[in-house]
Amino acid sequence: MKVALVYDRVNKFGGAERVLLTLHQIFPDAPLYTLVYSKKSAPWANDFKVIPSFINKIGFFRNKHELLAPIAAMGFESFDLREYDVVISITSGDAKAVITKPGQLHICYCLTPTRYFWSGEGEYAEDIKFKIIPKWLHNYFRTTDLLISKRPDKYIAISSEVLDRIQKYYHRESSIIYPSIEDKFYSKDYTSQKYREYYLIVSRLIPYKKVDLAIKVFNILKKPLIVVGTGSEMSYLKNLAGSTIKFAGAVDDATLINLYKDAKAVIFPQNEDYGLVPLEAQACGTPVIAYGKGGALETIIKNKTGIFFEEQTIESLKDAIARFEKLSLSPEDCYRNALRFNSQTFKKNFAAKVKELWSDYLADPTA
Repeated sequence: MKVALVYDRVNKFGGAERVLLTLHQIFPDAPLYTLVYSKKSAPWANDFKVIPSFINKIGFFRNKHELLAPIAAMGFESFDLREYDVVISITSGDAKAVITKPGQLHICYCLTPTRYFWSGEGEYAEDIKFKIIPKWLHNYFRTTDLLISKRPDKYIAISSEVLDRIQKYYHRESSIIYPSIEDKFYSKDYTSQKYREYYLIVSRLIPYKKVDLAIKVFNILKKPLIVVGTGSEMSYLKNLAGSTIKFAGAVDDATLINLYKDAKAVIFPQNEDYGLVPLEAQACGTPVIAYGKGGALETIIKNKTGIFFEEQTIESLKDAIARFEKLSLSPEDCYRNALRFNSQTFKKNFAAKVKELWSDYLADPTA
């Protein structure tokens, strides 16, 4: 069984890229096809054989993939994948647009149906980049996304939340395999809660992550908050932040693990498709204060490894922090919960699922 991986773009590092690294361990010989590839901003991909589309020849676009929306699907359609038995697209965007032939199986490991067309449409409508797009063009892109969603033969969702979205928006059935976190995050070298002084956010700094909500709350509470990450909202958030809020920017994993271990709790204010950050925190013995929607409900045990707030409002998050500070959550419970999402389990389950789907396809390609 010869396998190829396809991913939206290789020019940054985050949760999806960590998933790709684990998939590379399962399929070490599989090349990685992508729309654009920036070696400078994606050193994590050095161990892959990365094959970018023809668009990558224009260097300007390698870190400006947002501008490629009108032709992104065309970029993926240009790939010749005939030599592979199984094509696995890992995507929240256009990678599922690749074209396969009879005798090939296309499996989509769906991170979420394209957020700015479907579940996150309202949030993205407030972004200036989307406000300037005419309604008719937005509808055209949305229709195109729905059309290319028919190309995969099978879908695997990263969470129950995403399974429901695939059914709701793409009208496709799927199964679930939860992504894992990397083994390095598991640590029993817990810092005692009584010595933990700050709260922590680990996130890309973009609108739907709601980092501004947390900053507003911690400005009011005058409690220390460290923000790890970079993104388009960095300047805005720094201007919003008071004296108790520090920005660490991008950090290496060793630094991140230490920040997790020493934090009172990780704040997770967004509605996420799944979210590796709550699991990384728990693996380090740190509880999570999360918005009670989306993937967080599947990875955090209420009042045992974290607590939830019901509305993305200042008062709701303030109340959650007050409730949290009256609890005594066990680092050991956090660690044990995170163990359910270890890499060995993921690799075993994912490899078995691909083998099963390939065997079923060979037995009945029309199923």
